Amino acid sequence: MKQRLSRALPFALFPAIALGTGWLSSTLTRYGLENVYPTLLKSALTPPGYVFPIAWTILYILMGIGMALVWNKSPQDRVPTLRLWGFQLILNFFWSILFFGWNNPLGALICLAALFLAVLLMALRFYSVSPAASWLQAPYLLWLLFAGYLNGAVWFLNR
Repeated sequence: MKQRLSRALPFALFPAIALGTGWLSSTLTRYGLENVYPTLLKSALTPPGYVFPIAWTILYILMGIGMALVWNKSPQDRVPTLRLWGFQLILNFFWSILFFGWNNPLGALICLAALFLAVLLMALRFYSVSPAASWLQAPYLLWLLFAGYLNGAVWFLNR
């Protein structure tokens, strides 16, 4: 029983950490999201506002599950993989701060490029331990490409 609990705990802990990070960044940037972002020119492909929290909730859960799979499968890979997972989560957090909090679309775009590379490296590292964990990051990578397009459009249209 104790071993099953210790194997199940990461599946609650890592998604909770990711979701908590997303919640904190959205809380800290609420003013910009509600008052500045609506005034910006955006791409015609920008989805309605309600899509973003749904998409990010799913992505945070998937990144947490991926980390949990790696955590449970390979104790020797825990620390380096956790560092990479944490690094991409920090970049994710600061993208929101740059884009919504500081109204800096160019800085956010640069951060997003670094985030994409970090997630790609994380997915490759995950793959060496658990291909399933790696594939769970595919929607995240695709969303980041789309977010890069949206972010780039905001920067370009509002220069």
